[in-house]
Amino acid sequence: MYILQESLFSFEELQKIESKERLPIFFSALDLRPYARQLRNPSPRGADGHCRQGILRALLAAPLENIDTFTGLARRLEFDLRFRYQCGLRLDIPAPSISTLSRVFAELTRKNLTQQLFEDLVAQCQEVGIIDGTHVAIDSAAIHAYEKKEHKRKSELTGNANWGAKFDTFGNKVKWFGYKLHLAVDAKSELPMALQVTPAHVNDGDEGPALMTTVAAKSNVKFFMLDAGYDQMKNYEAARNVKAQAIIPLNPRNEKEPPAGITQKGTPCCSMGFPMTYWGQEKVYLKFRCPHTTGQVDCPLGMAACSSSNYGMVVKINSQTDLRRYALPHRESRGWKELYNKRTSVERCNSRMKTYLTADQLHVWGIQKVTTHQYLNAIVLLASALAIAKQRVQNAA
Repeated sequence: MYILQESLFSFEELQKIESKERLPIFFSALDLRPYARQLRNPSPRGADGHCRQGILRALLAAPLENIDTFTGLARRLEFDLRFRYQCGLRLDIPAPSISTLSRVFAELTRKNLTQQLFEDLVAQCQEVGIIDGTHVAIDSAAIHAYEKKEHKRKSELTGNANWGAKFDTFGNKVKWFGYKLHLAVDAKSELPMALQVTPAHVNDGDEGPALMTTVAAKSNVKFFMLDAGYDQMKNYEAARNVKAQAIIPLNPRNEKEPPAGITQKGTPCCSMGFPMTYWGQEKVYLKFRCPHTTGQVDCPLGMAACSSSNYGMVVKINSQTDLRRYALPHRESRGWKELYNKRTSVERCNSRMKTYLTADQLHVWGIQKVTTHQYLNAIVLLASALAIAKQRVQNAA
């Protein structure tokens, strides 16, 4: 088994390779036979038809080649013989039709095979050291639907596409009709470890606990990084339940008056009203020292007014008393800020899936098929990383 010591995301590296050379490298990381066997027609009657493994390869190659419709994929297979051959489909019979591709896609959805393949690839990436899994970022992305717009109440009953809204980076309210793609991404490799698709109106914070539980079941997570939209007690509790820490900025809309003598971000104040200096943690306790002793302020009373010790007054706070306000490490510490900065990894993953792949180019209807479509895009990212890692090992040998 090959081990990749330095875990770098390699999708862009694969994209730079010409298409005719890219596909063999990409497919070298995939063993699709176990999944193709589940797609075969059990009936002994009828023609042999097309190789199911070949069709599955074609459906995976479509996002990589930026093909977003069954019509476009059928035409590519019909006129590009090299592409058809690299997908493992026969050249002496007509290429798979649009209806054939659509039926196989529907079968993938019905049997949930894309989720199985996705989870297997995540496990492979962890095994060879590509995915670390100790620091995980979670966020959602807007996905525009290819469906007839319905009244919001009717959409809520069907569980399919719905209207959603959120504020962009500049504070502008953006509305769309469709879905949300919720991703949990390994901060080191920027690869997806879990995903969920919901109608666009679903609140981000509601999906946080499920993603945390899914990721924690397959890796030893220490920190979850999420934006202020997830600032809800259930997300802090979900992280604690899997022995991890949620790194989430406080959302002003959820803010209440802090306890007496405590700042909004959980820093205790000394008797003169100065915020104390964070001095590390001891298990579940946050430790704070006199700000005069640490040189943060020039207290007119000095440190003797609060403590006779040369070390100055010390206050310890049990972080378990308020999981939301007290974080390990402390919210105002450099360590907390460095951890939160890793949240951008999920934004970059979302950007790759929507910009370079076909995550936001839907031509299927219904939440089940949309979920399959998103899994295919996520599989491309994982398989790309495995393929490039394998090629590096072969080149180094």
